[in-house]
Amino acid sequence: MDQTVLSRLAALKAMSVKELKVEWEKLIGTAAPNNSRAFLELRIAYRLQELTYGGPDRDTRRMLELLADEVEGHNRRKHQIADPRNPVAGTKLLRKWDGIEHTVTVLKDGFDWKGRRFKSLSAVAREITGTRWNGYRFFGLRERMQEGA
Repeated sequence: MDQTVLSRLAALKAMSVKELKVEWEKLIGTAAPNNSRAFLELRIAYRLQELTYGGPDRDTRRMLELLADEVEGHNRRKHQIADPRNPVAGTKLLRKWDGIEHTVTVLKDGFDWKGRRFKSLSAVAREITGTRWNGYRFFGLRERMQEGA
């Protein structure tokens, strides 16, 4: 880590809350939202590193926005989260559970099971079993190995 950034990060610990709020205004351009020392230190430290080394790339920002929409229950963005474990749309996933074979069809924007659409395989697995499962594990899908690994 750059010594300048490191020394600036270390200096945050010695600052008063009032000094942290001044630093916040300099770096972020708005009034500090609260008086929590821990919050101010963490956010200022992140901003210092972001300005020096750059922030998250476009794909990471998009993923975070989509996750925020999902948590908040909004659907403002048109793109869906693409998980590399998802097979190609149209693929049929088979799983036998309690003697019954279940077929799930992979869709472009989710999954179909018994004519019902689901956003995640975990939701399908929960419907089938009545308990929480990691959907990828339940259907035997593993993360794709990176080339050369």
